[in-house]
Amino acid sequence: MNSSDPLFQAHDAEIRDTFSKLGFVTGSDEMVSLMRRACKAASVSDVTILLEGETGTGKGVLARTIHQLDQKRRSFPFITVNCSTITEALAESELFGHYRGAFTGAVSYRRGLFHCANHGTIFLDDINDLPLEVQPKLLDVIQRGIVRPMGCDREMTLDVRIIAACNRPLRPLVVQNRFRSDLYHRLNVIQICLPPLRERPHDLPVLVLALAQRYSALYQPIRNVEPELLSFLRTQPFSGNIRELENAIQRVLFGKSQGTSLTLEDWQRQAADGIVEDRRDSAALAAQNLWEAISTGGLPFVQALRQIERHIIEAALQAGGLTRREIAKRLRTSERTLYHKMRAYRLGHHTKA
Repeated sequence: MNSSDPLFQAHDAEIRDTFSKLGFVTGSDEMVSLMRRACKAASVSDVTILLEGETGTGKGVLARTIHQLDQKRRSFPFITVNCSTITEALAESELFGHYRGAFTGAVSYRRGLFHCANHGTIFLDDINDLPLEVQPKLLDVIQRGIVRPMGCDREMTLDVRIIAACNRPLRPLVVQNRFRSDLYHRLNVIQICLPPLRERPHDLPVLVLALAQRYSALYQPIRNVEPELLSFLRTQPFSGNIRELENAIQRVLFGKSQGTSLTLEDWQRQAADGIVEDRRDSAALAAQNLWEAISTGGLPFVQALRQIERHIIEAALQAGGLTRREIAKRLRTSERTLYHKMRAYRLGHHTKA
């Protein structure tokens, strides 16, 4: 792709249509400038790109779209590396490969992910979580364009486009000495920042419909989205962005038994189910914290359970505005049992019985 490519002179609707066919869906006029920037970045095949944006904003989809628009590289592999799962011990082997006998357990030659992406694109997702000890090795690969597998005494030249993504800005991490400044500057040649979904309200109509139609093979087909639902969704924070929206739509489709329109009632039904699931998650988290207190703090199991019970009753009493009878009802116990537990734990309650 170059500056004479028709996509550069295309109208906004054509740009959106091209990106939509490649999986990056948007209905916002504000996003057109971002897409044009991505097109230009795709045409410069040898430059690194840094994608910034909250979790779930579509950085991975945009990275793959840039790869598919890159005429030089799109016929070669697109390899994704989740940097948050890479440990220092395995990073060099995973990224750069190893030869037999390079370390205990290395029983055969293995190509690294950079080698697998040769002539194509390697996408370093969540680069902000890359261990500090691994960062200079990545910097060396970017600067010299070479890789030396573990256990090998010769270097291999590679031709790889690097796209990195971070779910929080890298510059503050550089200031805090949690990310190397030289690596940051090597990655930050072309920067594209994806806004969160809450700042893209015009994306909701096309996103909701596109995400619903993505699962038409599993559930009944959806042909439209009612305006009342879209109005409601525009008020939601969507901290998980498009990924949160997609998961919610799947729950809506799973619980929907008839009709080809998504309604506000459909959404509210799945939201109620989600609240139940969140409560289960909260209970699981409390159990995990209790186990940590038992296993690391030497707290006896019976004593730990008593402390949990005491804190639950104390929280109920401090909530305010409830009688002892109402508290007992919500705790699914008798008022007499609650009274005796309050005495045992020396907990007072200033409201009437």
